[in-house]
Amino acid sequence: MNIKKASELLGLSSDTIRYYERIGLIPPIQRNSAGIRDFSEQDLAALEFVRCFRSAGVSVESLMNYIHLCQDGEEQHLEKRRAILVDEREKLQKKADELLSAISRLDYKIENYERVIVKKEKRLFEKGD
Repeated sequence: MNIKKASELLGLSSDTIRYYERIGLIPPIQRNSAGIRDFSEQDLAALEFVRCFRSAGVSVESLMNYIHLCQDGEEQHLEKRRAILVDEREKLQKKADELLSAISRLDYKIENYERVIVKKEKRLFEKGD
């Protein structure tokens, strides 16, 4: 399968796939006789793995570390891999908390804004003496 089809199948841009290959997030993709990438099922599975982690907010750096630990395949790295996931979750939770705080501030501003506008509009249409 060529990069265009892989891109469409996985919902990743061709540039993103090339980037992942260049930085080593996925193994080098075999090329056909014309030099065009020829994605195997294993390549697609690796891309899906990376896509899944990235869509969960895992940073490229953390994902690289995680993948290197997976490639070592040793049981001793299980706790290190878990620690990466826990760290990434904590980062996401912090971002979520910051977003909720920002939403609360905006809600307050919107409510206050609506009170001010309603008062001004009401005055516009009050009958004068």
